[in-house]
Amino acid sequence: MKKIVLTLAALLTLTTGTGLTAPVNELEKGQTAAGIGSNTFYLEHKLADNFTLGLQNTNWDRSNSMDNVYGQLQLTNNLRGIIGTNNVDSNAKVYVGMAVNGSITPEWEGYTSLIAGNQFKEVQVGANFKITYNADINFNFHSYMPDAGDNKNGVGIGATLKF
Repeated sequence: MKKIVLTLAALLTLTTGTGLTAPVNELEKGQTAAGIGSNTFYLEHKLADNFTLGLQNTNWDRSNSMDNVYGQLQLTNNLRGIIGTNNVDSNAKVYVGMAVNGSITPEWEGYTSLIAGNQFKEVQVGANFKITYNADINFNFHSYMPDAGDNKNGVGIGATLKF
């Protein structure tokens, strides 16, 4: 257990990137996921067999903070609809999107998500590596594209605990 905690701590120290969308997680009904990266943290809870509710905070450049509340509707085993709202500087914006995920190997789960709202869109491609039955490391590429301003692209790494 000490090795796992030390490994997670080391990985979190090395995290990089920006992003709005949390990784796509496979949860059982009643299960919660808590995740962290260099500029974001999130909590998700699967309330029903086909619905997950999430909360995420992203802090870009330690100055522009964004809070998100979102829901994921499981449409099939590998396809989800996403609806949420992000709040940037007291401006709430609704977004919708889709995510697809699938097993690559027994330890790797790949995913792609796309969300879009009034004045922005974001795409994320990533993979979760299962460390233990309740801990994953996430690797991703994401591109946040506001209609006004500069795009924020990056490669990220994070960790998720499920309980």
